[in-house]
Amino acid sequence: MLLNFADSGLYERQGKAVTNFEARLPAPESDLAQEITKDPYCFDFLTLTETYQEKELEDALTKNITRFLLELGQGFAYVGRQIELTVGDDIIKPDLLFYHLRLRCYVVIELKVTKFEPAYVGQLGTYVAAVNHQLRQETDTETLGLLVCKSKNEVLAQYALESTKAPIGISEYDLAKIYPKAIKSALPSIEEIEQEVQKLDAKKGCQI
Repeated sequence: MLLNFADSGLYERQGKAVTNFEARLPAPESDLAQEITKDPYCFDFLTLTETYQEKELEDALTKNITRFLLELGQGFAYVGRQIELTVGDDIIKPDLLFYHLRLRCYVVIELKVTKFEPAYVGQLGTYVAAVNHQLRQETDTETLGLLVCKSKNEVLAQYALESTKAPIGISEYDLAKIYPKAIKSALPSIEEIEQEVQKLDAKKGCQI
């Protein structure tokens, strides 16, 4: 595990997200919250094609939830994805919801496959507020937001964080492998492979 951490540059990435935790959280909670962040997050366990969408990234991370939890670090517990929160006449759905056992708080993670935009902070801040109102218990500390983008302008990100009261961190993510769409179309899907296996078993007189 130490070798894996060294290979992934954990020391250089740990606690490096751009955040407003120091201004929005009491000490030492702010220091602990900063420490659980990384920048960038290393998603080298994913295989995606060019022009992938947010849903594809979210699908891939949840299908590899064990690897994703290892990358997030110790203390994260997966709660769910696209959990519906009713706000008046509207329903909002944060991408991913976690609970941090050490900080005793919910952590809302919003994924963006594009460069950071200030509007993303307002969106995530709304999700954080909704979780605070609807899910947070008296024994929980304040909900954190973590925005994970493909890239960011750090100065612009810091300015955006100064405009919100919600405790939010902003990080980038790295993908090791991106395949052209042509390769994906040339390869059989999992469903197609399963169908072929079933056909072969049926010929042998077997049933799955």
